[in-house]
Amino acid sequence: MDLLRHLRHFVVVARELHFGRAAEQLGMAQPPLSQSIQRLERELAVELFDRSRRQVRLTTAGELLLGEAEELLAGEGRLRNLMHQVRAGALGVLRAGVPPETPAVTLRALLDRLADRAPGLDVELHELTTGEQLRMLAERRLDVGLVHHPVPEDGLRFGAPVDVPLGVLLPRTSPLAREREVELAALAGLDLVTAPRATAPGWHDHLLEVCRRHGFRPGRVRPARNPEFLFGLVLAGNGVAMESAATARREPRIAWRPIAGAPLAKRTSAAWPERSAHPAAAMFAQLAAEVLAEAEPVPAGVALAPAQRPWPVLFDAAG
Repeated sequence: MDLLRHLRHFVVVARELHFGRAAEQLGMAQPPLSQSIQRLERELAVELFDRSRRQVRLTTAGELLLGEAEELLAGEGRLRNLMHQVRAGALGVLRAGVPPETPAVTLRALLDRLADRAPGLDVELHELTTGEQLRMLAERRLDVGLVHHPVPEDGLRFGAPVDVPLGVLLPRTSPLAREREVELAALAGLDLVTAPRATAPGWHDHLLEVCRRHGFRPGRVRPARNPEFLFGLVLAGNGVAMESAATARREPRIAWRPIAGAPLAKRTSAAWPERSAHPAAAMFAQLAAEVLAEAEPVPAGVALAPAQRPWPVLFDAAG
């Protein structure tokens, strides 16, 4: 027996005290409504309406049931609304990964937008490299992450990508810092300072391949996990780094110069499991793309044409 359905019928009849009007309000014929009330009475073993007179009246049992039924149906409504919010990603916990180098202002903007869009959602942020995020996504210990491409696509969905053109980080005292743009081949003999390969293997290999293709074979590849250490190695004078203009602005003694031909761009997007995805993953992806695009706009005079992109657009941006 569908108790809630019969209780809904009962409440409408109890309020109208007229089976015809109640049936019209419920959008059903009067005979099935009368049968529904009779079945409820049999189920509860009581009479809910006094039908002995021309006017329908509630019995004592009916009066007592009305208050309980209204409360129960209101609770059902709250429950359904709660579950709808969970399905929509507006409630619950979202475990999200972000790269360690993400600026504080970018994190704040992302969290603010998530709070505006889904105030009941508890966002649990984790500082993780792309490699760590991919492992945790596969193990279902993470719901969504911001990864640096290229990455394996098996079992994952991707949000809209954000491409940030990279330039060369040099000490301001370097002769190359006087140029408006730098040829990669002009860096021959210098070391390359970049994140360890384990942090983002696909991106690391792509970076080295592009450098070699354009005539820059680093003397050594020096790993640097955080920006401060990277800046220190660059300022020491024997190494350069390929980073965004926004990264360079953190250190006044560092100069950022575009690379001739703009052959390098770092692509970042949200990634989440293709199956049994968290309801809020697509929303996180959309907001993250907006925030990242605003945080690191393409510098003036630098254009990354579609044909110059480091790899084709293969990702599902529909969310």
